[in-house]
Amino acid sequence: MRRQLAGVAAALLLLTACSGEQEAPPQTGGTVKIAINGWAGYEASAAVLGRLLEQELGYEVRRVELNEAESWEGLEKGTVDVIVENWGHEAEKKTYIEERKVAVSAGRNGNKGVIGWYVPQWMADRYPDITDWRKLNKYAHLFKTDKSGNFGQLLDGDASYVTNDEALVRNLGLDYKVVYAGSEKALIRAAKLATRRRTPLLMYFYEPQWLFTQIKLAKINLPPYAIGCDADAAKIACDYPPYLLDKIVSRRFADTGGRAYELVRNFTWTNDQQNAVADDMTGGLSADQAARKWIEANKIVWKDWLPA
Repeated sequence: MRRQLAGVAAALLLLTACSGEQEAPPQTGGTVKIAINGWAGYEASAAVLGRLLEQELGYEVRRVELNEAESWEGLEKGTVDVIVENWGHEAEKKTYIEERKVAVSAGRNGNKGVIGWYVPQWMADRYPDITDWRKLNKYAHLFKTDKSGNFGQLLDGDASYVTNDEALVRNLGLDYKVVYAGSEKALIRAAKLATRRRTPLLMYFYEPQWLFTQIKLAKINLPPYAIGCDADAAKIACDYPPYLLDKIVSRRFADTGGRAYELVRNFTWTNDQQNAVADDMTGGLSADQAARKWIEANKIVWKDWLPA
């Protein structure tokens, strides 16, 4: 009888163990440090990814506000685990991934990036040839400001953004001066004012970007990009390349991040999806509120990002 009871007990223990393996909650633990760079699209991606790490996998997420260069440094210092949206940065990839081996690519994030020069659509309507870079000097007087002096103003964002504009102005022989607005918010404010007041504006800007859902901007046709035309930073005289944006993580996180790293690696979405969250953020919702709203409505998208 004891042998029979022992056999039953053993079987019950085995069933319980097997059942426990199936019903156990996802493995959790640790903190994921996500760099937050200063533009709404990036913040939208980081908000959705961070909310899923917390809500679905039980990780603590620390959001570290840094510019792009500081984010790469953070991968080496241990203050950053994840860069959600990387715009090229081939020099940093060579330094931190190839040479120092402290970072790795975690694959594309799905966003297709465009950088260029833009004017409000009303200017392209009034001056049809203004989108041809060879005609820009003809209109330089329209863009003069106190900060640009006798030159037309080309308004850039934060000086830490990916930009070739000073070299482009010099090498294309344009009568313009690059003036830094200091932030994405300043660029957006300038674009809205120029559209509403119909005042001239030539600006550096980029996609994906929620602002394109609200106002129309016309892109300047710079000399076409060709592979290698930007190899020498001082001699660049061509348009920006198309960017297939990717995610960068620290090697330590790739090796030990477990389920959190799997989610980061699987995360990929479209420009329109990013713009939807960023648009809600600018409409009064916090980044986390906008992320929650999108997550509630789009489980069919993000369920495939979760680790098996």
